[in-house]
Amino acid sequence: MIIVTSNKFNKQFEKQPKKIRDQFKLRMEIFTKDINDRTLNIHKLSGKYDNLWSLNVSGDIRVIFDRNHKDIIVLVAIGSHSELYE
Repeated sequence: MIIVTSNKFNKQFEKQPKKIRDQFKLRMEIFTKDINDRTLNIHKLSGKYDNLWSLNVSGDIRVIFDRNHKDIIVLVAIGSHSELYE
């Protein structure tokens, strides 16, 4: 599996506090080992983000990603629930 990031994701990631960036790295370790790990709470989205997926980084921080490409995961956005789904 190859993981790539969008420009939007990169800009949002840089704005996250160090604690969130560190939690994200830990979650990505789990994600790369087992994309179906229940602690990630991965679920399919609808509406504005139809055909995209979400995973939990921390209590309120989510990563939106696209897994519709063979062997490639695109990290689309990162932020709080209210920032992403407003």
